[in-house]
Amino acid sequence: MDADFSHHPKYIPQFIERQKQTNADIVSGTRYLPGGGVFGWNFERKLVSRCANFIAASIVGQGTSDLTGSFRLYKREVIARIIPEIASRGYAFQMEIVIRAAKYGYKIEEVNINSFTSSPSQVPIVFVDRIFGESKLGSDEVVIYLKGIWSIIWKF
Repeated sequence: MDADFSHHPKYIPQFIERQKQTNADIVSGTRYLPGGGVFGWNFERKLVSRCANFIAASIVGQGTSDLTGSFRLYKREVIARIIPEIASRGYAFQMEIVIRAAKYGYKIEEVNINSFTSSPSQVPIVFVDRIFGESKLGSDEVVIYLKGIWSIIWKF
């Protein structure tokens, strides 16, 4: 969860409930399903985010809709195993965590914050532009991200 309040803490109980219902190792919020989205972003930032997710999903083939999102709940033992192995920097590290988790066979769920059902589903969160601080997203971060994807391709 981002500490700049772009991820609203009101969703945390739903993440916990989804983890209990499914015994998922990672529960991830998604911005990219109907009902989800972002608030306060300009067109350029939305485009960069969508393109980054499209590139990541096309190249690494993971079955999640929001590989670059960071609003996640991890089981402690899962993140303790994965974090020491992370080589990516910038936004690419979020994607590498999911790829490594899938490689190890961990169960990954995307959280439904609006309605729960007994079956797992992908349901949206709404990402609000930060209240405090400034975005680090710029051309340098895009280059770091693309290098990260390239590196992940060669590792996996």
